Amino acid sequence: MSFQLVFTRRFSMAHRLISGCSEKCAIPHGHNEFVKVYIEAKNPSALDHDANMVEVFAKAKKTWHYFIDEKIDHALQLSDKDPLISFFQEYEPHRLERIVVTPGDPTTEMMCACLMSKLQAILDAEGGNLQCIKLELEETPTNTVIIEGIRAFDAHLPKGDFWWNQADESINHFSGEKPKVPSLVA
Repeated sequence: MSFQLVFTRRFSMAHRLISGCSEKCAIPHGHNEFVKVYIEAKNPSALDHDANMVEVFAKAKKTWHYFIDEKIDHALQLSDKDPLISFFQEYEPHRLERIVVTPGDPTTEMMCACLMSKLQAILDAEGGNLQCIKLELEETPTNTVIIEGIRAFDAHLPKGDFWWNQADESINHFSGEKPKVPSLVA
């Protein structure tokens, strides 16, 4: 038997795709997106029989919701090869903290993989009792990307000390300081 916790969060974003696969999307534009995560206990028999919960909902979603609301919402998603990054570095460096940088175009597929990796890093840092088994990212009411399976995102992301592998607030590599998200432990 498996118990799953499912949380949905809405955020607004802007991005542009520069690889040439979609000229229409090469112009910066935005979407109102929904991210839905499916989390389960690594050990389903760990159900607390007094409280009848795998994990307290508020505790399980606190860090994730904070990350989505404070770092992903209204951020600009750019490829690590996008020349706009140089523009911001030179003319508006104070805005770099609001730019999500992905390896290659920040497609919905890539963001889905990055967000699943980030969530798992957060869950691991907060005790490792929970794991993300599925993540859905709805770009528009008619387009959704789903990534499913434990560590399913590994093949899509570079390994190493990148923001998507870190249990903090980072969304790029511009700051030498890695701010931490509030702890799940009250």
